[in-house]
Parts: sequence; C-alpha cells; structure tokens
Amino acid sequence: MNNASRPIEGMEQSLQPSHAAKGKDPINPYVLLFAMLVVAAIATWLVPAGEFSRTVKNGVSLVIPNSLKAVPQHGVMPGEMFVTLAKGMIVSAPIIFLILFTGGALAVLDATGAVRSALGMVARGDGARAPITVIVICLIFSLLGTLGVVTNSVVAFVPLGLLLAESMGLSKEIGAGLIYLGTYAGFNTGILNPVTTGLSQRLAGLPMFSGMAFRVCIYIAFLIVTIVFLIARIHVYRSRGAAQSAANPVTPRPNKAVPPSPALQGSRLDLRQSAVVGIMIVCLSVFVYGALTHHWAETEMVAMFLIMAIAAGVVSGIRAGKIADTFLQGCGGLVKGALVVGLARAISIVLSDGRILDPIVNMLAGWLAPLDSTMAAIAMFLSAALMHVGISSGSGESAVLIPIFAPLGDALHLTRQMTVQAVLLGEGFMNCFNPTSGVLMAVLATSGIPYLKWLRFVAPLLLAWFVICVAAIAAGVAMHFGPF
Repeated sequence: MNNASRPIEGMEQSLQPSHAAKGKDPINPYVLLFAMLVVAAIATWLVPAGEFSRTVKNGVSLVIPNSLKAVPQHGVMPGEMFVTLAKGMIVSAPIIFLILFTGGALAVLDATGAVRSALGMVARGDGARAPITVIVICLIFSLLGTLGVVTNSVVAFVPLGLLLAESMGLSKEIGAGLIYLGTYAGFNTGILNPVTTGLSQRLAGLPMFSGMAFRVCIYIAFLIVTIVFLIARIHVYRSRGAAQSAANPVTPRPNKAVPPSPALQGSRLDLRQSAVVGIMIVCLSVFVYGALTHHWAETEMVAMFLIMAIAAGVVSGIRAGKIADTFLQGCGGLVKGALVVGLARAISIVLSDGRILDPIVNMLAGWLAPLDSTMAAIAMFLSAALMHVGISSGSGESAVLIPIFAPLGDALHLTRQMTVQAVLLGEGFMNCFNPTSGVLMAVLATSGIPYLKWLRFVAPLLLAWFVICVAAIAAGVAMHFGPF
C-alpha cells in the first residue's frame, strides 16, 4: 500500500530536537547528567561514608532506625565512574528496550497510515475539541498512573501525545505534557498503587490502601489543576501564534502556532486502518489487564509492542522485510532518548557505591526532630523530594525512608498515615522535574525538549502542585489522618 513506503515524517518531526534562540545552545541532557555524575563521584570523597543496619522482611530490605555506623570511605575513582555508566545501562535494560521498541512499533503503525488518520479525526474542528481532548486524555492516564499501571512505561505513550499535538498545531511541550503530566497527576497520590502506596503502608504497619477517601480528594485536586494548566497553555500558545501572524503575516516566528498537518486534515480510516486501530486497542487493553492482575511491567510491554507492530504490518499488507526495516528505523530514532535512562541510573549507583545515601538520610532525620507536627510533616515531604534525586525508585526510597520517618513521626505526634502521605507526595512531586529521573530525561530527549525549556513550561503547574501538597499535609495533620 502507498502508506507503507512513506517515511514517518510526523514522528521524526515531533522527535527532532528544538533549537533555542539564536546564539544559545540548549543544555544537552547527556551533558547535564554527566556533570551530575561527576559531582556525585566527587561527593563520595567528601561526605563521610556510613551505612544503616538492615533486615529483610517479606522480601524487602528495611533500614533499622538509629543504626547508622561509619564505614571506610568508598570514594568512586574516575575509572569506576565510567564503569557505573555500563552498570546503569544494564540495570535499566527493560526501560531502554521499551523505549526502542516503542519507536519501532510506532514507525510501523505510522507506515500503515492508521495513526495519522485517527489523529486527524481527533484534530478535526480547528482546535474546538482541544479542551475535551485534554480532559479525556488526562483522566485516562491519571487513572492509569494512580493505579500503578503506567509509570515507567509512560515513555511508550509520549510519542502518541506528540503526534496528537502536531495534529492540532500545538507545541511538543504540550504533546509530552498531555501524557506525562496527566499520568503523574495520578501517580502523585497512588490511590491503589501497590508499588508505592501499598509498600509504604506495609512498612509503616498500616492496612493496605487505607485512607483512600483522603487520597481521592488529593487526586481530584491534582487532576483539575493539571487539566486547567494544559488548557491554559494551549490557549496562550494559540493566542501568541495568532498575534505573531497578525504582526508579520509573511515571516514565520519561532513560536508561531502551526496549523494542523495537511496529511492529518480530513483523514478517514479505511477498512485496513480500522483493523490496525482495533489491534492497538486490543493490545493496550490486554496490557492494562495484565498489569492489574499479573503485575506486568516493561518486559511484557516490550513483547506487546512487537506483537502490535507485526500484526499491524501484516493486516496492512506490508511486506515482511519492509516491516522489519521500518521497525528498525523507528528504533534507531529513539536511541538518544533510550540511552539517557542508563546515564541517569548511573548517578544513583555512584551514590550507593560511595555509601553516602544513608548518611544523607540520617542528616535529614536529625533536622526534623526539633520541629512541630505540621512543619515536621512538610519537612518530610521536602526531604522525600530531595532524596528522590538520589533514589529515583519510589519503592526503593520508601524502603529507606519509611522505617526511619515512621518512628520519628510517632515521637512528633504524627500519624503513620500522615508520614506515609508526606513521603508519597514528595516522591510524586519531584518526578516531573527530577534531572536524575531516567523516565523524564528519556521523554525530553525523545521529544527534543531541552530540560530548561521544560522547566519553564511546567513551572506554573509545579507551583500549583506544591501548594496542593502543603495544603493536603497541613489538613492531614489537623484532622489526624489515620487510622493511626
């Protein structure tokens, strides 16, 4: 078919790095993370090394409070620092291959023309449906995020957000934000997330998923402000583009809003393309079911994308060799975004190998001790956010912080539920601007969005999220959020 030989223009355009203002080069995510890796390696020589005693309970390694002991300095040598890069790539292999296979599958799907035709139908109406589109997408992905179905695997869906943004003439930041911010608006509260909320509550001795009503209220607040933020960003983007077009109708400006791609206007799904869309829906639905019932994660999603690509190509009548070539071409387009995950993970490995994470946690706990209940809970939230830079895993951070913060919260007259909530909000809040988050940096690298540009874009939402977090913590302390 004709679409089979067409290059994946939309995805390539959406994933190309954007250029900053003339004379200014955007900060390369690899350069930023490598600089942080060097700083982390130097810190292993300056921060006194130490380790908590640990015990294993139900397969989870738990910290024993007040057990920090000094150990010989484990300064990371320059050669060892580069070895951690390889270790980071190896440990992050599931996410890396998920990103690569995402690119491959989307390339095949784009070659069928089904994705573009479907997005063209969504974009029809000159942007009038944009608010509805934002509401629907944010609602769906926030629910998947708060259930723990989509976390690291959010990277797989971001290219679809980019194509959707292109179809509506919007910026890449809005396209990535639709998926990523929507997902983490739900992940921030983790209403039924067994990996974060469930584990943290077990470590604190709380009933599984207790306190759900309060978390639902926080989730609704996060979701509403995220939707309002994205709709406002769309309005500002289009208003700015219209104003620039009126001021200079001949010469396009860098921020000028572009009309929907002609290839996406007036598109209709033919029979084969409808079958491809059906395959996509079935595959994604099966993955969601498997994630909920069988704890499927990145590995199973990699397999699902491979099945989706092969099935879509066969149904569309694309030759087997062409399917393979297109798939590999798509994988190659996302190598930059995939490998950044391993570099981000290397920073955590350096801090862990240098034995300086535990002393930092112990120092934070010491700062909390003199505070009153409300300020202590807010300080726990800030501490959890800070520690998320060094421990990018939510479950790993909970295993370190909860055993220390829970008894400390008892002494400060905080309920265990409030202590857990403060830690969860800290972890969630940090995810959308954490430079050591492999998932975030992969999203930015594959989207072609410089880190500082993303910070400027998301800053108003982060401020609103911060206010929600502080207000929720203060309310929880005042109401003695329990059960105990």
